[in-house]
Amino acid sequence: MAAKNGAVVLQVEDARKDLKVGEVTVNALRGVSLSVKRGEFVAIVGPSGSGKSTLLGLIGGLDTPTAGSVMIDGVDITRLSERALTRIRNEKIGFVFQQFNLLPTLTAAENVTVPLLINRVPRSRALAKAGEMLARVGLGDRTKALPSQLSGGQQQRVAIARAMVHEPKLIVCDEPTSALDHETGHKVMELLREVALGPDRALVIVTHDARIFQFADRIAKMDDGRVVKVVNSPNEM
Repeated sequence: MAAKNGAVVLQVEDARKDLKVGEVTVNALRGVSLSVKRGEFVAIVGPSGSGKSTLLGLIGGLDTPTAGSVMIDGVDITRLSERALTRIRNEKIGFVFQQFNLLPTLTAAENVTVPLLINRVPRSRALAKAGEMLARVGLGDRTKALPSQLSGGQQQRVAIARAMVHEPKLIVCDEPTSALDHETGHKVMELLREVALGPDRALVIVTHDARIFQFADRIAKMDDGRVVKVVNSPNEM
């Protein structure tokens, strides 16, 4: 469960995002505030169009708010230059995507090295760390396999290893189980809690999948661009 009184890894404060759709301005986010501490797993849920994906983009540093702030490990990423923001993304954030986003011509180990190579870690050291991380997610014997030679669950494990290999403070997941069957999705969530969530790291997952709720420390429910409720148990939804 979440670390008691842990330091805050993610702090979103009154974030607003306006989007232009033709001549119309859409208020995608209407003043969202949310904090996530070290050792904590927060699931962000809500219907389509509620603002989940927009909020995920802000949390991951892939977009900037129209107003408000987003703090990652004490750094307000909304005030950074593009170069500084790219560095923060590379160093402090790990992404796990819905469709895995593995490079098809690279082996599992080579895929996992990508964040390290971006951070200019020597290739030999990067491959060694990738092998260690793949072993942690149960794929130590598949380091040389191409994505096409792996099952969906195995590909998601590679994606998790890639997200964690550079030891980020924040892991951000976009629908990590939606492409997986029930049993595989359950195993992936157990893995995320066991491996990706540590005392110095926070985990945020945006999802439609109610199977995930039982693994979360808190669940933030969104609707109409706002966080309308934050609960500690699916029973409180």
